[in-house]
Amino acid sequence: MKSLYSIAIAGILLLGCENRQSQNSSSEENKIQAPDMHTSQISLDFWGTYKGIVPCADCEGIETTIQLKEDETWEMKTVYLGKSDKVYTYSGHYHWNDDGRSIHLHGVENGPSQYLVGENQLIQLDMAGNRITGNLAEKYVLKKVN
Repeated sequence: MKSLYSIAIAGILLLGCENRQSQNSSSEENKIQAPDMHTSQISLDFWGTYKGIVPCADCEGIETTIQLKEDETWEMKTVYLGKSDKVYTYSGHYHWNDDGRSIHLHGVENGPSQYLVGENQLIQLDMAGNRITGNLAEKYVLKKVN
């Protein structure tokens, strides 16, 4: 009788351990599958003015200043260094792309209109909305000035 009682207790203990293991692995799976809800749109204080000099095919660089406003409007000023001192001004509305990490500037014609929003920086994307790679990639970053 004692051996039957011992077998029953051992079985209950094994089932308890096994159940605890399956709960732990289930919670681990949930941790892995949880989506990251920290997008630039909701995590960063992105409104403000960004400035930098981006590469230019036929000048020393394009001094670019972009101001993003809380009312989802933007203003851009560009100067083609070494060509002229003329300041070109553009403006319009922006919206967030589906990824929640990049914005599209409506109203830009014949030029890049998408930017990846990072901590205190805007990174110019190519015409197809992809990150620019290569030796000059770091030159397409505008830094937040205020």
